[in-house]
Amino acid sequence: MAQAAGGELPVLPDSVLLQVLALLPLRDRLRAARVCRRWQRLALDRTVWRDVDLSPHRITSQTLWHLVRRRLRDSLRTLRVRGALRCGDKRRLLSPALLGALGERCPHLRRLCLADTDLRPLPYESLPASLTTLELSHCEIPAAWFCGALPHLQHLVIRDVPAFSDRHLLSVSSQSRLRTLSLWGTYRLTDTGVQRAAPHLGDLERLVLRRCVIGDSAVGVIGRHVKQLRFLEIGSTGSLTSSGLASLATLQHLEMLGLDLCDKISLGAVIALCRALPQLRNLKLGGARLEDEVVDKIQASLPHCSFSHDP
Repeated sequence: MAQAAGGELPVLPDSVLLQVLALLPLRDRLRAARVCRRWQRLALDRTVWRDVDLSPHRITSQTLWHLVRRRLRDSLRTLRVRGALRCGDKRRLLSPALLGALGERCPHLRRLCLADTDLRPLPYESLPASLTTLELSHCEIPAAWFCGALPHLQHLVIRDVPAFSDRHLLSVSSQSRLRTLSLWGTYRLTDTGVQRAAPHLGDLERLVLRRCVIGDSAVGVIGRHVKQLRFLEIGSTGSLTSSGLASLATLQHLEMLGLDLCDKISLGAVIALCRALPQLRNLKLGGARLEDEVVDKIQASLPHCSFSHDP
């Protein structure tokens, strides 16, 4: 490396500095641009703005507009934004016009993560059409959302969105070829909703259902229709039994299984299911404390499967 003035400190090449700047929080990136002309050029380089995380900051709509117009470019791939829904702030962060500008300025945006955001005034079709991944956490959505397809959407993550219901699941599953579906704390989702949506989820490879009120009938229809699954995690459902668990034996491509044990699910049923899954390589159990001899029994019964336990 070249030497700095005085020969004491090495001068890092641009390629290294770009990697460092890309790892910095947004505020530090902008501060770095004020150090010198070289750092300004590097801090505003396209590669530094591929993944932008605004979630640590409580930003306003005006600030977001400024970033869209001045900083976010066609190199942007991932954007994370946090509103102020849980803080009682009623000012609107997103608007159809802002999302439209984002889609135009950043045509290669693939992943959008929204947290604590009121989406009720926004039409679903106002989201950038380039998205392949949409993640919503602690958001409010209207009853008619997910009507109108995002043509490239493949991965949907819903976490603690109380309004998410059977209707939403049917809408998004019937209009998008999802490969990942992760639902956490969606208490309005029922067995009936899963039964109606499952025939449209044949391409699904990863499914997470945690803190959802579903039971044996929902799991049974998953076993019948979602046979390409490679990753399945079910936890804190409350209604799943050993009988329903057995219906998952049809998932012959399953490589990872995560379950929460409860009084309705026996350890024998879990072991029997795992033995029926030829591709299974990873089993993760939670929800109950297991004694050492029980852990030893599981490991002895499943020699080709790694096992982890999270009580």
